[in-house]
Amino acid sequence: MNIYKSLNEVTQYIDQNLSEEINYDVLAKMLGVNTYTMQRLFTMIAGVSLSEYIRKRRLSSAGYDIYTNNMKVIDIAVKYQYNNATSFSRAFEKFHGIKPSLVTKTTKLKIFPKIIFDENINITTELDYEIITLDEFNLYGISITTNNKNIGNDAPRFFQQTEQKFLQKYGKIKYGMITYNPKREESQKYYCLYEQKAKELEHIFIPKSKWLKFTIHSQNANDIQDISHKFYNEFLPSSKYNLKELPELEYYHDNITDFLVAIY
Repeated sequence: MNIYKSLNEVTQYIDQNLSEEINYDVLAKMLGVNTYTMQRLFTMIAGVSLSEYIRKRRLSSAGYDIYTNNMKVIDIAVKYQYNNATSFSRAFEKFHGIKPSLVTKTTKLKIFPKIIFDENINITTELDYEIITLDEFNLYGISITTNNKNIGNDAPRFFQQTEQKFLQKYGKIKYGMITYNPKREESQKYYCLYEQKAKELEHIFIPKSKWLKFTIHSQNANDIQDISHKFYNEFLPSSKYNLKELPELEYYHDNITDFLVAIY
């Protein structure tokens, strides 16, 4: 299966159903993966979460409807799956910079174009990995809330700040962790974690699971992000693995980083 061709079918399906409720399970079947894996793939390859993509495509299309069809705001709100005109008007103004009721023939509106994926991408990267099983374990740490767009800068900065703050107490950070909530796709949490229990640290329970382990002979943030990018853009699209709704882990030891992703 050409995953990029399937992603184009997904965006085509979305465009044809902007005025309908879009079932994520249907989109996942189009990619041949579970819903969680589909959401992660779309976000990491497209650079925008699926929910944000659908929202912006709807608001872009709504602007066209108001501009050309002179439709009532309440009718357009209902058409694009908003519960009421107030919430739609708020979203419309945030996206276009103007209230829908003030749009005229001379108003300049934003367009969020349909994403078209390159179906001819040649995947040549070879990534060595192991499938391992880890028993349940506990970690303790602190976190920041970020998003897919900013995590590449936020995570390394937070890591350095945390290590400096807690080095004398807990030593070096043992794990980095990214959590992704499929119900709030635009928000992510990044954790710096230790194995020592402490009142000031949040408790994280990691259940027993199978994991894909990619060994990186470095603890440099750019090297880790490079493997993460290759995993989502090249390895996962060409594999048959389905992801579990568990955090991504980075285990730091002996100047090595193990990049861990839970699978079924």
